[in-house]
Amino acid sequence: MALRVDLTFDCVRAEPLAEFWKVALGYVDEPPPAPFKTRDEWVASFGEPAEDEGGGAWLHDPDGVGPRLSFLEVPEPKVAKNRLHIDVRVGRHGDPWPRIQAKAEELRAIGGRVLATFEGHHVLMADPEGNEFCIAA
Repeated sequence: MALRVDLTFDCVRAEPLAEFWKVALGYVDEPPPAPFKTRDEWVASFGEPAEDEGGGAWLHDPDGVGPRLSFLEVPEPKVAKNRLHIDVRVGRHGDPWPRIQAKAEELRAIGGRVLATFEGHHVLMADPEGNEFCIAA
């Protein structure tokens, strides 16, 4: 039996970063685990948080196919290139290059940065906190 994979982002501001990735992937907010009615209630169930513990945000694929994403606030900044990155796939049907460019522009408009363009193939970008990802077919 294969195991599921969740991806966790350490970040400075969890909720704004989660909002970016909702647009990037078409994900939605993940509800709190049962029996909790809110995420705050769920977090409180762990007891008093450590002083340096920040907030969080959780997303999931509404179709149940992609991995769950967690965004956890941490005190230390990002200091190096990602060792793992996400490829946002726009599909291979027809000519995908216009869809790749359109997705890159959509994400640039909400805080993403284009780092490099590999004409006709993919666009390397960074999210608002500098995490690298690619948009490809």
